[in-house]
Parts: sequence; structure tokens; C-alpha cells
Amino acid sequence: MKIYRNIDDYDQEKGAVVTIGTFDGLHHGHQEILKKVVNSSIEKKLSSVVLTFFPHPRTILNKYNNIRMIDTLDEKINQLDKIGIDSLIIQPFDKSFSLLTADQYIKDFLVEKLKLKHIIIGYDHRFGKGREASVVDLKSYSKEYNFTVEEIEAQEIETIKISSSKIRNSINEGDLETTKKYLGRNFKLTGKIIKGDGLGKKINYPTANIFVKEKYKIIPKDGVYFIRTLIKNKSYNGMMNIGHRPTIGSNDKSIEVHLFNFNQDIYNKEISIDIILKIRDEKKFSSIEALKQQLKKDENYCLKLINK
Repeated sequence: MKIYRNIDDYDQEKGAVVTIGTFDGLHHGHQEILKKVVNSSIEKKLSSVVLTFFPHPRTILNKYNNIRMIDTLDEKINQLDKIGIDSLIIQPFDKSFSLLTADQYIKDFLVEKLKLKHIIIGYDHRFGKGREASVVDLKSYSKEYNFTVEEIEAQEIETIKISSSKIRNSINEGDLETTKKYLGRNFKLTGKIIKGDGLGKKINYPTANIFVKEKYKIIPKDGVYFIRTLIKNKSYNGMMNIGHRPTIGSNDKSIEVHLFNFNQDIYNKEISIDIILKIRDEKKFSSIEALKQQLKKDENYCLKLINK
């Protein structure tokens, strides 16, 4: 898959089958649409193109919108790459782009830049300044600019919206089993390993502190989780705490991972964590010793899950 960070950089000569959207989470519903794009491009002997926007248009059009995303941009790219799309265009979305008229958007971008021949789009798609135009207008433009429109029906779009909502809610509640059911894969957290205060090492549970730089990424509810990660092509299981570590009186929220049977220096490395299951809520213990005893119980519980 070829990646373009601006529509102006797109340089393919072949006509395109295009779909447009944020595709956050890239769950089953999204994947069905993208399969249609790939299959249609093969059938019509055209290129398959996904046009997405970053940052999310809602955050630009409404400064009070605090939307949290299921995937970071890099995580989304990795998922899209598995589907077989030829080209991904990540168009920077800013005020000037939002002020394009419907005619400019269709003629200058979709037709002239992307060489649009066929578009697969939701029934509720809006475009142009102030979201002035709809699929009805798109179909009118198609006659003028010689492309065809395949409209995704209301029922399919509403199912996708419901799935996305359920995924976000389940992540917020720490219900990662429901998340996996709708997402079709484990929810991931990706971040850089940074230095912590070293307390974990002192109680025989050394932890890697993860810094997630993307502030728009959804972080699951505070608690202890069973996790899995891949380091140097080897899979490791472990447990992760998200929260404020009330036993030691910390005010700062942290994400700490303890990996089983692991003894490597991974500071400043990027790590991607599959969060599989919430074990328990975060809790304040009466002492460090009581915390240590609970961590042993958590570890044993995780080991039972591994050996199931």
C-alpha cells in the first residue's frame, strides 16, 4: 500500500475506485466496505484508494469536541495495509480545507487529483463548505464528471455507527472482551517505554512505563489487565496497570507493564500492547507488602489464562 500524506502528492495515472471516511477502529463493518472497494477496483481494472483525514474533522469544526479515537494514525495505517488497498491518502484537515466548496472538492480533488471513476460512499456523506452537499449532489456531479456512485445503504451505515459506539463504550468500561467481539481483534496501546520511579523493581515486579503520545487515543478504564506483546519477534505475556497507583499516593496517571519471564532493556523503545482482559479494578492497599501479595495473585490468575 502506498501512503500519501497529502492529496497533492498523489501521482497515480490510473483511474480510481475511491472511498472516503475516518475508518476509526477499522472493525468488521469498515472492512466490508473496503473489500467492496478492492473487489470493484479489480473488476474495473482501476486503483483502489482510501481518502481519510487527519486530524479528525470534528476536532477542527468544533473546538469543544474531545473525540477519542480507537486507533492512532499509525495503528490505522497498519490495519489498512492488511486489506489490500493500493493507496491511502491522509489529507491534513484544517480550516482552509473545510472551506472548500462542494464543486472544488469534487472537481479539483476527487476528479482531477484522484482520477475518480467510481466512488463507494455512505448514504449520509456530506461534503463542501458547511457540509452543504449530500450524496444526491454527488450523483449530479457524477454525470458532469463521468464517474459512478455506489451508495452504502442506511442499514449498513447505522450498523457501523452502532459498532463504533459499542467499541468506544466497552474500552471506556474496561470490557475488552466486548471490544474484541466488535473490533475483530484485540485492542492495542502503542507507546514509548520511559523511565519510572523503580518501585516495581524493588518489590520484584519490574515494570515498563508506557508513554502514549497521541492524546486523542482512548485509554481503557483504570485497572489491572492481562496483556500480550511482541518483542524482537517473540511473544510475551504480562499484566498492566492503568491508573494513579493509590497505594503509593501518586497523583499522576500512568500505564505500567510487567512482562513474565522477561529481562531485557527496552527503554526508549516503542512497544505495542494487546490488551486481552481486565483482571480487576485499581485498588488502594494498606501497605506495599499487601500490594505485593495482590500482584502475586494477579500473576497467578494470568498464568492460568495462558495455560488454559
